[in-house]
Amino acid sequence: MSFLTPDKAKTEEVAAEIATGARLVPRITVQAFCENTQTAQLVEAVLQDRRMSKVALTTHNGGVEGAIETYKSNPTPNLIIVESTLTPGAIVAALGRLSEVCDAATRVIVLGHVNDVLLYRELIRNGISEYVVLPASPQELVAAITDIYVAEGAAPIGRTIGFVSAKGGAGSSTVAHNVAWAIASSLRQDCLVIDMDLPFGTAGLNFNQDPPHGLGDAMLASQKVDQTMLDRLMSKAANHISLLASPASLDQTWDFGERDFEQVIEICQKSVPVIILDIPHVWNSWTRQTLASVDEVVVVAEPDLANLRNAKNLSDAIKIMRPTEAAPKLVMNKVGIPKRPEINPNEFATSVECSLIGQIGFDAHLFGTAANNGQMIAEVQASNKINDIYRSIGFQVTGRAVGQAGGKGGSLLNLSTLFKKRA
Repeated sequence: MSFLTPDKAKTEEVAAEIATGARLVPRITVQAFCENTQTAQLVEAVLQDRRMSKVALTTHNGGVEGAIETYKSNPTPNLIIVESTLTPGAIVAALGRLSEVCDAATRVIVLGHVNDVLLYRELIRNGISEYVVLPASPQELVAAITDIYVAEGAAPIGRTIGFVSAKGGAGSSTVAHNVAWAIASSLRQDCLVIDMDLPFGTAGLNFNQDPPHGLGDAMLASQKVDQTMLDRLMSKAANHISLLASPASLDQTWDFGERDFEQVIEICQKSVPVIILDIPHVWNSWTRQTLASVDEVVVVAEPDLANLRNAKNLSDAIKIMRPTEAAPKLVMNKVGIPKRPEINPNEFATSVECSLIGQIGFDAHLFGTAANNGQMIAEVQASNKINDIYRSIGFQVTGRAVGQAGGKGGSLLNLSTLFKKRA
């Protein structure tokens, strides 16, 4: 379960094609000194990027001179961002005076208006961490900050993929677990399933496991949790698949703060290439934070009106929380139930404004058998075409491929007709 000890004969070529997770900027303080309103707006916009979720940032007026006056009588933060409209020679001199009032560990990013490679080299030689030429985008500034706090040659971190149902019973857990199986078996990558539904989670049942420990123990350990503890709490479900199972216990209530899961997930990212988060169908501070911080969000929905409304609300909320990221992906589940009027999956996706990456047909006997036996669909019927859909979804959420939605939807209703009937 480690990046350091993969099965090279099987995984080396495939691993190179899988997107790694986005590394979050650590919990630091940043103060910016801007000379123009537009620059202040640029700096403030970086907080919309999920990589900056832990950063405390404030903006001030005054440029380099303002920073010098401030730090004559105040301690310096972890990172200072200063804008300067000075000439190249004057910038270097002003930054020299700034260095006299800064702590040795403080990093500095300069936002300048002169595109001069000689100036850039001079600033770097004098200890400036980065020089960004304006105008720039918030993403460019975030990338500059991220590069400062990620050591050169740092090991990659695992990619986090969150699955959530648009409506209770839509089947996001089943989809998440089978996609994890597809990633593990097709890409031969270590995959960790974290069942975040602590009172009612089904990951243990679906993988025919009854581990004595799991995610509940990690959460109760709070600040004591570390890599060694998590390795002990993980249970082996199959080749390349491990679980952090839920206790599925009602002996206590499982109430969490906004960032309580953050430490567990970040520790897991250091040792596992792919982390599947099975997120319960609830809406509270920690589910919002989890959906805002993962690398990929997949909404699983059935083709009916309640799912459409909820999926639209989810999609809109997630887009607001993640303005610099791609929209959530959509998987239509339980498509083609006999005699049930359904919304066309493509029209459903258009209304929700998400890319449709998979359509999973309804097969009561197949899914019932798998659930009752604690097996994945590939274990029950390896040749079933549904496995190809799970594989396609797995390839897309790991960044390995961009494909078309698989499967067919069965009996369908036109969306406009459906809404006319409701009117």
